[in-house]
Amino acid sequence: MLIFGAVAGGILAIGLTIILIVALTSDGNAFSSKASAPSDVRPPLAQMCPAPTTIPSEGPSAAVPSLPPDSGERTIDQEAGISYRKFGAPWQPWTTIWRAGTLEVPYKVGQHFVTEEYSAGSYHASILSAAVPAADNDAVTLNLECVGRQVAADVRAEYYPQPNTMDVLRDEMTTLGGRPAYLNEFRLHFDAPGLSAKDERSAVAVIDVGKTTAAVLYISIPGTHKQFDYVIDQTLKSVRPL
Repeated sequence: MLIFGAVAGGILAIGLTIILIVALTSDGNAFSSKASAPSDVRPPLAQMCPAPTTIPSEGPSAAVPSLPPDSGERTIDQEAGISYRKFGAPWQPWTTIWRAGTLEVPYKVGQHFVTEEYSAGSYHASILSAAVPAADNDAVTLNLECVGRQVAADVRAEYYPQPNTMDVLRDEMTTLGGRPAYLNEFRLHFDAPGLSAKDERSAVAVIDVGKTTAAVLYISIPGTHKQFDYVIDQTLKSVRPL
């Protein structure tokens, strides 16, 4: 009996030791495992461009100054929160959703026309707008310059033949339609097999419309159709918040 008692006592001691080890390595709870840290579920642009630590004097809540109405027909993008000038022929309504580039900006509204066909498909002149999530749900300001630079870099890297070179025409904070905006205007030079266009003038504007989404306006005029370069300036000047 003494032998059996000693064996039982040894087994009990070993069991208690195992339980103690498990408890100490499980943060005090032997029956639960450590939860992994939650993944960052913020929109890509919000991850790349956290809100500024200081609130500028004119933030999303600022009143829009009184602007003269822009005459003529308008393209209205309710989701983006802006409207802008609509042009006549050869410009046609944009009727698809284009998600190009790493950021997959969803261009749903605007105008375009085909400037040429080549081996890779159709080449377009375009005036397109979109809304992009650019801030956390509780953010009160957008880092417009950071968001604008990310979108412009995505345009250059993903929308055009590679390699390409760039002449910067404008790269600045400004106002469009009385709202804070970042504007990047440039001419790209490239060479693609079968493509007549060797350069293109483009503009990327990111506009704070007072929401956690920013409005993106992208305008592109191939070098084969430089007679339409004026469209960039006229479109930017015509922007109005909804």
